[in-house]
Amino acid sequence: MNPYVLDFQEIDKTKLIVAGGKGANLGELSRIEGIRVPEGFCVTTEAYKRIIGHNEEFHALLEQLSLIKLEDRERITEISGKIRGVIERISIAKDIEEEVARHLLKLGGKNAYAVRSSATAEDLPLASFAGQQDTYLNIKGKDAILQHISKCWASLFTDRAVIYRMQNGFEHRKVYLAVVIQRMVFPEAAGIMFTADPVTSNRKVLSIDASFGLGEALVSGLVNADIYKVREGRIVNKKISSKKLAVYALKEGGIEEREIDAEQQNRQTLTDEQILQLEELGRRIEAYFACPQDIEWCISRGHSSGPGASLPNEVRPLSSGHEFYIVQSRPITTLYPIPEVNDEKNHVFMSLGHQQMMTEAIKPLGISFFQLLGSDEVPLGQAGGRLFFDLAHDLASPLGRKIVLSTMGRNDPLTHNAILSLMKRKDYIKSLARGKRYIRMGTEYFSWALPIQAIKIYRQNDPAVVQTLMSRHEASIRELRRRIAGLSGDELFAFIIEDHKELKKVMYNARSLAVIMVGLYAANWINKKMEKWLGEKSAADTLSQSVANNVTSEMGLALLDVADAVRQYPAVMEYFHHAHDKTFFEDLASLEGGDAVSGSMRDFLDKYGMRCSGEIDITRPRWSERPTALVPMILSNIKNFAPDAHRVIFEKGRLEAELKERDLLRRLERLPGGRQKVKKSKRMISILRNLIGYREYPKYTFIQRYHIYKQALLKEADLLVRKSVIRKEEDIYYLTYQELREVVRTNKLDYHIINSRKEAYETYEKLTPPRMITSEGEVISGEYDTSNIPQGALAGVPVSTGVIEGYARVVLKMEDAHMEENDILVTAFTDPSWTPLFVSIKGLVTEVGGLMTHGAVIAREYGIPAVVGVENATKLIKNGQKIRVNGTEGYVATL
Repeated sequence: MNPYVLDFQEIDKTKLIVAGGKGANLGELSRIEGIRVPEGFCVTTEAYKRIIGHNEEFHALLEQLSLIKLEDRERITEISGKIRGVIERISIAKDIEEEVARHLLKLGGKNAYAVRSSATAEDLPLASFAGQQDTYLNIKGKDAILQHISKCWASLFTDRAVIYRMQNGFEHRKVYLAVVIQRMVFPEAAGIMFTADPVTSNRKVLSIDASFGLGEALVSGLVNADIYKVREGRIVNKKISSKKLAVYALKEGGIEEREIDAEQQNRQTLTDEQILQLEELGRRIEAYFACPQDIEWCISRGHSSGPGASLPNEVRPLSSGHEFYIVQSRPITTLYPIPEVNDEKNHVFMSLGHQQMMTEAIKPLGISFFQLLGSDEVPLGQAGGRLFFDLAHDLASPLGRKIVLSTMGRNDPLTHNAILSLMKRKDYIKSLARGKRYIRMGTEYFSWALPIQAIKIYRQNDPAVVQTLMSRHEASIRELRRRIAGLSGDELFAFIIEDHKELKKVMYNARSLAVIMVGLYAANWINKKMEKWLGEKSAADTLSQSVANNVTSEMGLALLDVADAVRQYPAVMEYFHHAHDKTFFEDLASLEGGDAVSGSMRDFLDKYGMRCSGEIDITRPRWSERPTALVPMILSNIKNFAPDAHRVIFEKGRLEAELKERDLLRRLERLPGGRQKVKKSKRMISILRNLIGYREYPKYTFIQRYHIYKQALLKEADLLVRKSVIRKEEDIYYLTYQELREVVRTNKLDYHIINSRKEAYETYEKLTPPRMITSEGEVISGEYDTSNIPQGALAGVPVSTGVIEGYARVVLKMEDAHMEENDILVTAFTDPSWTPLFVSIKGLVTEVGGLMTHGAVIAREYGIPAVVGVENATKLIKNGQKIRVNGTEGYVATL
């Protein structure tokens, strides 16, 4: 086997490194029975490596390219152009040239060929790199083919290819190029076929794009193609486009565009019979590769590329004598995985992450730990490193549908709208799997005691109930610490499972849930009545400021006290700019003021150290493990606030709430029936301020419990490291809970599991989870009514009233946040760990959220205008851009 040139028959998926993605896939396609692939061979990456191997100019330029930032597009263009010039000037070695000539002679030296780039980072399951390198069609003669091989090699450094690699984290030095030489097919028609619908992601619907002539017209965007949708052997939709142009081959070589006769422009490209034949081929290819495919096809009477062959140069009717050729197949890399089901019925899955304000990928231990909270009655599935509720049984029931709409969509209105959209499809709803509903009275969460407790709490309006509940939670945490101390091995694992019963009691306590329910009822009542009686929107937002017992907003204010301790000591402030987690407190001890700052930090971490971004994933590093995560927020607080800001901010909010109450009651008195309105409103405001702060507490104690479990498990991980069972403590995060229990019991581990899970997690991190997805893979989306917002503004959910203008600070990770005065925070989502940032910002915009999610609650508490649920906000809003946030009407406008 020659290392520089391989026939397709010598290539399979194991040859990716030498044949590139396209070459490896063509080799595999050639093995599928009933699939015609134009004959060809591959000039391998070994040939490319050889021609660049000792070229000093090339390597010097490549070094320069590796140092350029993505933003410096002019410099990228300059250096990339120089690299292409160098490659095209290098002579191809004589033995490689002779091997290419030998393969051309075998296939027919006078035939026309396609010369196609095939990079090692191309057509992969995780990144397609489609169209990043060049392809040349209808190339004739050995010399021309060799010249275009060099052009293909050079196209590895087109601007678009270089930028794509930089955006996707591929090193330029580690990507090599093979070149596919393939007998040319001169088709009557060509196109693309997706074995999963590219619009909806439905795996059962196959989509075909088709146009006349070579596929180049379609790929380059010269024509609008016909689009055919096929489902299980039945054409379900056809869009016949007006096709004004086609690309055809020239007899002397090369290609040209030609206008299509007016009477042919609106003709259906493929017959219905051919559409179904192509679907069958697509499904066969999909089954071979075991995943949905993006397939390039053409239809012709044989290769028709020999010397003297008649070339098609006009639109002609297609007949049964025409044959389909497959010229490429690659995985569709944009599809989100589907949660597994155990039957053949239809299911609908709702993202738990969008309800919990944590849409990032979760490691296996975090997934399995969260599942311990569930039961056989909680239909939790997983896909792409995220958890999903199976709502099929609930949506199949008329009553269930009403309950789902009133509960599950509350945290994210786009989820609510997606469910509404799905409900319009009556036939689909009828096809859903049926069974016991998850959301029903008599379950752990919806106990029969809940409405009884809610009535009692509403009538009593006693703030002491909150203190009683919090005291019980604290006692439960102390008891957990006492009981878990000293446990290890299987005894520890058994205890954690048993203690989840206590955790469920805390989370699903009827009295606790009733306090939250009544507080929310009061807020809703106030907002509705004040708008109806006084024309004032979102009055409860101001009335909710500086309430008692909001453990999350208190956390943000408490970090201001830490900032007050730090600001007194310049040496500590200087150290904070290069602090280290492992030696944080030891380093502080050696500095002037370090003991005082350590005491303040430890007090804060004792109460809030279990928190972190993405805290529902037990594997995430907590602030107590990584105290430097707090440093940017502390330094921002020192810069943006005067001393004693904690008290000032709280008092300001309390006074604003008090003044708002007086203003509302005074205006109500003047209305007909004013005395009764005042009496009722005063009571509701009292209920609101007594109870609404408690809403954040159950999650706080839930995360406290997680932290205690985690500390115990990390001790087990430390033992495994010392026994050389695992290499690092963090490796346990890639095992499920039961797998970790077994490893601790046996002291044995197949490390392939850890490595494969790490690779999978890296893939999942790049995925964007859908709010709703069906068991067929269809993504169900919700939309906003944008008729009442300014043109060009981004729609969202108004959750904290007010209008503010400022500069967008787009933050993807909390630890990267460095807030300035007048900054408006723009991020994907916030959970309680983001609260300390809220004291510094003027407004809030998030991609995920609803009226009662964390960001909304804390924004109202601090009096910050906020709009949430703004799709793709972190992509559409640029860092530093001046924007207006309208938290009353629900939109964000760029200025």
